Amino acid sequence: MNAEQSRLKDTGWKKWGPYVSDRQWGTVREDYSANGDAWNYITHDMARSKAYRWGEEGIAGICDRQQLLCFAIALWNKKDPIIKERYFGLSNPEGNHGEDVKEMYYYLDSTPTHSYMKTLYKYPQNEFPYKLLVDENKRRGRHDPEFELMDTGIFDKNEYFDVFTEYAKNAQEDILIKITIHNRSYQDAPLNVMPTLWFRNTWGWGYDSRKPDFTAHSNKVISVFQKELGQMWLHIDGEAELLFCDNETNSRRLYNYDDGRKYYKDGINDYLIHGADTVNPARIGTKAAVNYDLVVPAGQSVTLRLRLSEDANYGFEDFDEIFATRLTEADQFYNDIHGQTMNPDRRLIQRQAFAGMMWNKQFYYSDIRHWLSGDKGMPRPPAQRENARNSKWKHLNTRDIVSMPDKWEYPWFAAWDLAFHCMPLATIDMAFAKNQLVLLTRDWYMHPNGQLPAYEWDFGDANPPVHAMAVWNIYKADKEANGGKGDTYFLERVFHKLMLNFTWWVNRKDEAGNNIFEGGFLGMDNVGVFDRNTHLPSGQHLEQADGTSWMAMYSLNLLRIATELAETDKAYSDIASKFFEHFIYIVGAMSNFGDSDEGLWDDEDGFFYDQIRFPDNGSVKMRVRSIVGLIPLFATEVLDEKDIADNPIFQDRLKWFAEKRPDLASLVSRWNEKGHNGKHLISLLRGYRMKSLLKYMLDENEFLSEYGIRSLSKYHLKHPFHVSVNGVEFGISYVPGDSDSGLFGGNSNWRGPIWMPINYLIIDSLHRFHQYYGDEFKIECPTGSGNFMNLKEVANELYGRVSKLFMINENGERPVYGKNKKQQTDPHFKDHILFYEFFDGDTGKGLGAAHQTGWTGLIANCLYVE
Repeated sequence: MNAEQSRLKDTGWKKWGPYVSDRQWGTVREDYSANGDAWNYITHDMARSKAYRWGEEGIAGICDRQQLLCFAIALWNKKDPIIKERYFGLSNPEGNHGEDVKEMYYYLDSTPTHSYMKTLYKYPQNEFPYKLLVDENKRRGRHDPEFELMDTGIFDKNEYFDVFTEYAKNAQEDILIKITIHNRSYQDAPLNVMPTLWFRNTWGWGYDSRKPDFTAHSNKVISVFQKELGQMWLHIDGEAELLFCDNETNSRRLYNYDDGRKYYKDGINDYLIHGADTVNPARIGTKAAVNYDLVVPAGQSVTLRLRLSEDANYGFEDFDEIFATRLTEADQFYNDIHGQTMNPDRRLIQRQAFAGMMWNKQFYYSDIRHWLSGDKGMPRPPAQRENARNSKWKHLNTRDIVSMPDKWEYPWFAAWDLAFHCMPLATIDMAFAKNQLVLLTRDWYMHPNGQLPAYEWDFGDANPPVHAMAVWNIYKADKEANGGKGDTYFLERVFHKLMLNFTWWVNRKDEAGNNIFEGGFLGMDNVGVFDRNTHLPSGQHLEQADGTSWMAMYSLNLLRIATELAETDKAYSDIASKFFEHFIYIVGAMSNFGDSDEGLWDDEDGFFYDQIRFPDNGSVKMRVRSIVGLIPLFATEVLDEKDIADNPIFQDRLKWFAEKRPDLASLVSRWNEKGHNGKHLISLLRGYRMKSLLKYMLDENEFLSEYGIRSLSKYHLKHPFHVSVNGVEFGISYVPGDSDSGLFGGNSNWRGPIWMPINYLIIDSLHRFHQYYGDEFKIECPTGSGNFMNLKEVANELYGRVSKLFMINENGERPVYGKNKKQQTDPHFKDHILFYEFFDGDTGKGLGAAHQTGWTGLIANCLYVE
């Protein structure tokens, strides 16, 4: 066991971490408007002057797990109109493809306990092009690419600083901070570097008026006191000016109201930029900055050192030694994760992917009841808020460290994203992964009716039900790592909550009671011709192939968990039978059998499609070849002989269906026939349907890209699909990158690109099929190539293709960076990896959120296959 693995056994080592958001402005939590316009209630321009209610933001920020005390860096190049305290980006209405951060920063390293962390921010030496970024993106339309900071040319002449921020913990309450500023230009350049401490405002809302404080103990030490954290000290190396103000809203600037205060949240900004009398000469406050006024020599670097500690007597004598030790320990930890055979480029990608997973942890604080009604220390919010978004989630009350999709673009949890996060997280921190999966099923998250909260913009939306899949996969991995001993306590406590959630799905999302599910799969809602979550006129409704398949998968996930728990508690045999029965009826509903035309399978095309159901029970199929039709692959589970033989109740039910309902039994895999290694397969797909789907999926003129599986078949590039619904024309065509449709909001983007989570689930399903069919079952890959592979080899082929998104190719380039020459060739750019939300279906270029090591962090688990 290496040093970091030992630390993981003590949760105290995680008290401090990168839990500060990258963006708090523009979030639902901070929106107290009557109309729910979160993007405009607090804008980026307002952010420097507004004390937040529910969280904090910063650059390279850290805080304690209750976010009482925060630390981050601020910068000023002496040309910008404001100091750089937070990342700049466009709100959803401002961007031609939705919200988008317009900065260059990278998460480079972090251990699971955050004993060592490293991040990089690239700060221009010339004036930051705020107005140009807003104006040019406003000018561009849906068919144009986003206009990024790199596109402004501000980095072309290397007139920028690389600002590396590193943290190393000597002990749980002793944090060493190193800030290294490299001047990449050919001339000396001035820079103010301001390591900044501040307290989250906990005193202004009418519950506890006791204020914490920072006080200048000397020119080299700031006293830090907060009643719950106790006494701490910030030790400062080198000469710097100490600046103090308060984390209070500047009501004069924002609301033209004088509240009698003088030293507001933006006081340090106004002091430096305008020379204003806005910092406290008494050197006391609730926000404090250490102002290093530097000139960084051309092509050289300057290093600053600080130490946040509970010990007043610590200095810097052992500073470098501690940093070196923690970095060596981080190397040892990740070397064990990489294994002996992984090549250097794959190691670099995987380590930065894990770093992104660690840096995307965030303190998430929300109390919907208080948020709706307002705080007693503040004016009462507009009455309309009582019926505002999330008003049916008044039980939701969170104050947790949660894995976020992207702390700037999505600084709130999303239910199905979180399930995907946990699989790579489990590789390096199994306890944290389990904790995250348990968290959403806790009483203060899960709705009393059984629904899991979707995401902050509307907790009542419904994500695809992938939670059980993640729970089972992580349980299996943990069981294998522990020599066959599984954590049944974890499995059982989540399982009971997931059964409640499954019942919610059955009761709320099967409109006709026919085991075909519809409506409301957030994140999959814009794959189709029109909004698949919309209510159609005249009693029509959309029956979803993916919605129904997700539920078939959910049934099998819960069946598999029940069979595992039945090994020690036979009562679960009954429950296994229950979920098998759900599964078999869903399969029957999806399939055409007898004289029915109600199924979602199309024999002529050999593909699954959505269909519109009419009040007279007639239907019309939406013949769009998209991932909607591939989701049935996921409804597959493999059982050992003992899983059936040791569960007589479950075994009898299988036999009953085989004998009494052969019409249904004939539609699914032959569960009573042993396959490779004596396995039993329960799958929505029999062999010929699986082959038909894989034929489409592995066709390079359809779904198979050089970089993975596309979300929409390339067939629709030349063959757009059109349909008329009540006289209104709708259509869809293949778009490899950002969507050209604004139908679903600013960032509609499921119409062709490659998405890591869908590829991961496809690969996982292929492995399960291979467990049953073995090496002898082969399929042509790519379709039409004459090359036949077994299903494990096909899975490995897909592993290789998605890995190529990030790996250096034969041209010395990473496809993720497209045609950007600087990112491809500059030594200060090319090996810093951005993990995008999705990828161009033809070129592999990264698109969408740039720090989505939420689900794109799954790449960390794909790099082991050469």
